[in-house]
Amino acid sequence: MTDRHAIDVATPLLAWFDRHGRKNLPWQHDISPYRVWVSEIMLQQTQVATVIPYYERFMARFPTVAALAAASEDEVLHHWTGLGYYSRARNLHRAAQQVVTGHGGIFPSTVEALVELPGVGRSTAGAIAAIAGGQRAPILDGNVKRVLARFHAVAGYPGETAVQKQLWSYAEAHTPAERVGDYTQAIMDLGATLCTRTRPACPICPLAAQCEAKRLDAVADYPGRKPRKALPVRATQLLMLRNHWGQILLQRRPSAGGIWAGLWLFPEVPSGEDVVAFCATRLGIDAIERERWPLYRHTFSHYHLDITPVVLDARGVRHRVTEPDSLWYDPEQPAEIGLAAPVVRLLEQLQRDAALI
Repeated sequence: MTDRHAIDVATPLLAWFDRHGRKNLPWQHDISPYRVWVSEIMLQQTQVATVIPYYERFMARFPTVAALAAASEDEVLHHWTGLGYYSRARNLHRAAQQVVTGHGGIFPSTVEALVELPGVGRSTAGAIAAIAGGQRAPILDGNVKRVLARFHAVAGYPGETAVQKQLWSYAEAHTPAERVGDYTQAIMDLGATLCTRTRPACPICPLAAQCEAKRLDAVADYPGRKPRKALPVRATQLLMLRNHWGQILLQRRPSAGGIWAGLWLFPEVPSGEDVVAFCATRLGIDAIERERWPLYRHTFSHYHLDITPVVLDARGVRHRVTEPDSLWYDPEQPAEIGLAAPVVRLLEQLQRDAALI
């Protein structure tokens, strides 16, 4: 029986990449460990088309690892607002500081050293080493898992230890010694453009002739799906408290763990609690409840959060905020801070409503 580890994947894949691969993405120019690293972190669980404008703005503001390290967490989160999975941004910031303080501003050159940086796993480290350093280092991001699971008909969910170990074995075997940077980009590109999760373009895939899933006519069965489990549901109220000048009270979440860590959010009140009383006792503000908006659901990886937005007016003159993690946010002159996704959505709705008055 043929050892499928010995199949030459690199030759047809690189030939396809030379003719059809994407070579004009922003992070494919002026390649450096820093630029590759930022792109790899942004591309985790996020589509290329979504990432491009964020990447360009981020690199314009933080062109070097030193610039990123010197920035405040608020500013970093501000430039990440809307991209989601904010722990990536916090880890990016911490890793930049570690590179500056621990490595003199020079990125580590080995996979073993790179994985010591916050938020950098084996695959991301491999991509940096291969693309920016030309080192033979395999990768196994989501796209590559899908390509290899189909090519070798690896059964099971890739998040399972045994399945992941098998996929890493294939990734290691197929990574060439030459043109490793191009190969790394090519196999990611194949997964992103042809070997897609739904409606893969098998007739024009350069690996189709030796793809086991295609031979079995079972491409849709690979990779295996994550076992489903019912997510618990929690409920909360978000208070959109406006003062006389139309400013909205926001509070910053603690940076250490928890959802929306380090981000700015409306004051949050448990479902069923009296919001006016909360404003008086916890915020020191006399408020009038104006309206409640329909409940909507925000889903995290481990639970659903049912949010009831409540619009309130603060009575009297402007209220001074003395706590460092609170501010009156002016939508007309927005501060450069990181905003949680529900805040972005609800602020936009508030602005639309104000325009109709």
